Amino acid sequence: NLDEVKPSRFAKTIAEEYGKDPSLVEVVLREAKSIVRMGDGHIIAETRHGFICANAGVDKSNVPGKRNVALLPEDPDLSARRIREKIRKLTGKDVAVIISDTHGRALREGEINVAIGVAGIEPLRDRRGENDLFGYTLKVKRTAVADELSSAAELVIGQADEGVPAAIIRGYRYQKSEDATSKRLLRPREKSLFI
Repeated sequence: NLDEVKPSRFAKTIAEEYGKDPSLVEVVLREAKSIVRMGDGHIIAETRHGFICANAGVDKSNVPGKRNVALLPEDPDLSARRIREKIRKLTGKDVAVIISDTHGRALREGEINVAIGVAGIEPLRDRRGENDLFGYTLKVKRTAVADELSSAAELVIGQADEGVPAAIIRGYRYQKSEDATSKRLLRPREKSLFI
């Protein structure tokens, strides 16, 4: 609840400059490992998980109460593993679980869902060394499978008042992984062309 948050002087300064609620800015600062960029009313931050996203993943949408916000899970991979284990106990089925969140994309309009936590699925499919249709050897192709599945699921789950908490994807042949982690999807900052 934002009414229970005491904003710092720094949060108040940012809030005034960017037209934001000082308590919301304070929560964003607490959730952020670093601020990447601010401008045009937006705060782009790196979360403690390593995600680069608006407001460090702090979200007011689809949360009851005008002053409540939702935070990203402390450990999204652990959350995915717990959900996977619960499904296994209840159904006897061995499924993969992906936890997703909405993110913007550099130099693209619109937002998509991306994987922030995974369990039971290798989040990347490395195609390097394989041949394309014309026999050329792929050199840089790594498919962000977990992100692609997250985006597809979002079309069913929705982002507004649909009230659909999860999607079941059937028929996709994925690489199983017991040590899966969403961290494999994160590009090191030193290799980023945008930061």
